[in-house]
Amino acid sequence: MDKEEKDFILEKIMIEYGDELVRLAFSYVKDIGIAKDMVQNTFIKCYKNLDSFRFDAQIKTWLYRITINECKDYLKSWNYKKVQVRSILSETTRSILPSTEKAVIDKYTNEEIKDNIFSLPKMYREVIYLYYYDSLKTEEIADVLDIPVNTVKTRLRRAKQKLESMIKEAEFNGR
Repeated sequence: MDKEEKDFILEKIMIEYGDELVRLAFSYVKDIGIAKDMVQNTFIKCYKNLDSFRFDAQIKTWLYRITINECKDYLKSWNYKKVQVRSILSETTRSILPSTEKAVIDKYTNEEIKDNIFSLPKMYREVIYLYYYDSLKTEEIADVLDIPVNTVKTRLRRAKQKLESMIKEAEFNGR
């Protein structure tokens, strides 16, 4: 297939399937800009692999599969998770921490708390997030992370200790 033929086919595909692929991607990523990016990546992959496409399959199903895989890859990416966590944390104004912890944390801005949480190692950061922001029980966190319940409890305890020492250090340096 020569370049002109590929360009012509891609243009027809973009016109015919562009809008419905954006709607499909949006159903996964819930953001119109990112959905359009996913579809753009789909068309790039389509163009690159058009020579190897077996026309015994429907082009529509092939495009859907590429779009879905693009969205799933994006949703698994660290960038997406980091953006989501930051978004959720910044929108969270109410504190769901137990009252003794709440009294200490109320002294700090949400930004300082987020910075402290994000500076924790991943294994502590994820249990803190799931426990306090998603309100999951330790058993549920164990299922989500596929680790023993006692490991979850240990990580929570150590994460709290690390956060406590960070807060005390900030208090000391702030005086």
